[in-house]
Amino acid sequence: MNIKTIRGITPKIGKDCFIADTAVLIGDIIIGDRCSIWFGSVLRGDVNYIRIGRRVNIQDGCILHTTYQKTTIHIGDNVSVGHGVILHGATIEEEVLIGMGAIIMDYTHIGKHSIIAAGALLKEHTVVEPGSIYAGVPAKKIGEVSEKQTRDLILRTADNYISYAKWYL
Repeated sequence: MNIKTIRGITPKIGKDCFIADTAVLIGDIIIGDRCSIWFGSVLRGDVNYIRIGRRVNIQDGCILHTTYQKTTIHIGDNVSVGHGVILHGATIEEEVLIGMGAIIMDYTHIGKHSIIAAGALLKEHTVVEPGSIYAGVPAKKIGEVSEKQTRDLILRTADNYISYAKWYL
């Protein structure tokens, strides 16, 4: 893993986390317990901060960044961020699944128990209501998340990535 201090601030990593050898963490980042940051992901807390809850997985090739002195990143507990996601200055509440290749722009707020489809583009200032499914370019609401989807898709994915990380620890 490549951890860089910038402006005197070093990333802080919680207990029982897996950080892949090729992941890069820079600056003002706090990661909660039992998280995984996978291969080729870059988290840049160089111009503002990134806060990640517990049991979060940031899958391979993701980019997390912010806008200088304007936006930050907040990710709640039990969130899965799919392969190749770009997350720029947004808030993600707990128990959210973000599909592969999604792009989430500044000032976006994703409510809890939501699913963002693979390849979706959430433009600046998008507000995703709790329990919503968003898809498309630009992304629009296409449905609501059922209790079964929350349990079987969102939470199971978070649990699976905790299990996968144990293979590497």
